[in-house]
Amino acid sequence: MVYARTRQHAHELIDRMAPGQVSAVVGLLEIMLDPLAHTLANAPFDDEPETEGERKAVAASKAWLEEQPGQGIPHEDVLAELGLRPEDFERLGRIPLPPAPPSSGR
Repeated sequence: MVYARTRQHAHELIDRMAPGQVSAVVGLLEIMLDPLAHTLANAPFDDEPETEGERKAVAASKAWLEEQPGQGIPHEDVLAELGLRPEDFERLGRIPLPPAPPSSGR
């Protein structure tokens, strides 16, 4: 009985929200219901600049893929190894990230 009242109250509150607020609440609910999305949303922002070695490694891998047609690993296979489907990957890309923390001025 308490659950039904709480659920009804949530619906009433959502009905009173502006469209932007509803969108934010939906994003929050999706994160609450999907632990992977929650983890990704709370991951620290990678602001380290790419090194020259990393740039060279990426260029070498792209060149190798062009020289070896059909030898790369399909994206769907990589996602499956991580327990994801392509639609999961697409949905995670639409989840808004929290704002970056303020710079510490180091």
